[in-house]
Amino acid sequence: MSQNQQTASMSDNQSQPRYNRIVVKAGTTLLTGSTDRLDLEMMSSLVGQVARLQFAGRQMMIVSSGAVAVGRKILKGQQQGRDVPVRQVLAAVGQGRLLQAYEQLFDWHGIPVAQALLTRRDLSDRHGYLNIRNTLLGLLDAGVIPIINENDVVAVDELSGGEVFGDNDTLSAMVANIVDADLLVMLGEVEGLYTRDPHLDPDAKLIPKVERLNDEVGAMGGPSWSDMGRGGMATKLDAAKLATASGVDTVIAGGRTSNAIVRLADGETLGTHFPATTTRVESRKRWMLSHMDESDTIVVDQGAVRALVSHNRSLLPPGVVETLGEFRRGDIVSIVGPDREQIACGITNYDSQEIDKISQMRSTAINDTLGHHYGDEVVHRDNMVILS
Repeated sequence: MSQNQQTASMSDNQSQPRYNRIVVKAGTTLLTGSTDRLDLEMMSSLVGQVARLQFAGRQMMIVSSGAVAVGRKILKGQQQGRDVPVRQVLAAVGQGRLLQAYEQLFDWHGIPVAQALLTRRDLSDRHGYLNIRNTLLGLLDAGVIPIINENDVVAVDELSGGEVFGDNDTLSAMVANIVDADLLVMLGEVEGLYTRDPHLDPDAKLIPKVERLNDEVGAMGGPSWSDMGRGGMATKLDAAKLATASGVDTVIAGGRTSNAIVRLADGETLGTHFPATTTRVESRKRWMLSHMDESDTIVVDQGAVRALVSHNRSLLPPGVVETLGEFRRGDIVSIVGPDREQIACGITNYDSQEIDKISQMRSTAINDTLGHHYGDEVVHRDNMVILS
C-alpha cells in the first residue's frame, strides 16, 4: 500500500463512528475450529478483545453458539442427528461447560459474566420483553458481560407459535435491538460476504459494504446450514436485515482476523459492513408508537416534564399526577404534561392501579405501599422515547 493510500485509509477510519454498546456473536465453527471440542485459544483471543474494550468503557455482550457441539463431545457421539430432542439433550449437557469456559477466561481479566438463555416466546410476551431488557441493561450498567444463547433445552421447533429463533444470528440481531446496541458483529470462519462461495470459487471477491439488502444480495448467501451449527451466510444476511432496520450497524467478519472486534469497535473497515437503514431513536419511536394505545396515559407535572425532556431522566413516582385508562406492567403508554400535550411514550414498570397508589410518593415508599418493587422508576429512561 502506498503512503497516499495509507493516509486515505487512516482518514476514512477516523471518520467512522466509534461504537460504545456492542453485541458480538461467535459461531460454532469459529469456537470449535471445525472440531468436536472448544478452541480455547480462539476463545481466549475473543475474550481478551472484549475485556480490552470493557476496560476502555465500552459495554459488551456476547451471543455464543457452541453448547450443542460441546454436548456432542461430552457424550462422545452417543446422541446423533439434528432433531429437537437430540439438540435439547446436547444443549443441556454442553451449556454449563460452555459457560464455565467463558467464566474462567473472563475471570483472568477480573470481569464477571452472567448467563442468559432466551427463546422467542420470552420476547413476544410484554412482561418477558421488559424483564429481559431491564436485566440485560442492568448487567451492562454493573460491568457484567452477558453470555447469551438460545434456550435449546426448552425451545421446540414444532410449536406453531414460532418460539425458537432457529439460529444465534437471528438471536443476536434481536438482542442488539432490545438493548439499543450501536454495533452488531457476527464472527465466523469466513471473512465476510463474497460475490460467490469462496470455498468453491477462488475468484470470489469480498464485498466490503452493502448499502441495501435486496434479493440479489440475499442470493449470495447460499445454504444456511453448516456442518457444526445451524447458521450460515443466509441466516447472517437475514439477521443483518433485522438489525439494520432497528438502527444497528452490522458487520460480518472473520473471527480469526487479528483484533477484529477491537478494530471494528473503533470503526475500522473489516469484513462486510451493513450500515443501519434508520436511527435507533427512529426505529424505537416507530415501534413504540405502533404499539401504543393513546387511551393508556400517565399525566405528569411540569417538574417531571423538565426532567424528562431537558435532562433525559426517568419518570419517578413524585412527578406523576394521575393515570388515564387501564394498562398493565409492560404496556407502552403515552406520557403527557399538565396541558395534556404528549411529551413521550414508554414501557411502564407498573400497572395503572399501582401507579395511582404511588403517585406523588418517593420511590423508597414503593415496596411498603405495593408489597413489591419492580424498580424506582415508573418508566425508565432506557424504555422511553421523547416525542416533543
